[in-house]
Amino acid sequence: MSPSLAWLLLVISGITDVAWALATKKSAGFTEPLWAGVSLVLLVIFIALLTKALTVLPLGTAYAVWTGIGAVGSLAAGIVLFGESTDAVRLTFAAVTILGVVGLKVSS
Repeated sequence: MSPSLAWLLLVISGITDVAWALATKKSAGFTEPLWAGVSLVLLVIFIALLTKALTVLPLGTAYAVWTGIGAVGSLAAGIVLFGESTDAVRLTFAAVTILGVVGLKVSS
């Protein structure tokens, strides 16, 4: 697999991780069977994609990028879908997270 394909799989895995977090929230502690099932399917998909990408990519950088996508993506989804806080401190730390992930990617 080429590094470009591995990065693409990693990004798709990160986006799937955000979808998993949303489905897990909608499952209400796994009391909603449909959302619990969706959550489990998304979990398998994002782990499979992450595993495949890590066969080519450097672990530290790839995992940081994947975690950043999940963290910032989940924060954004929470704001848009659930009306979570857009407090300046939260947004500042999200920006710091993005800056750190970009720095790791550029320096590797």
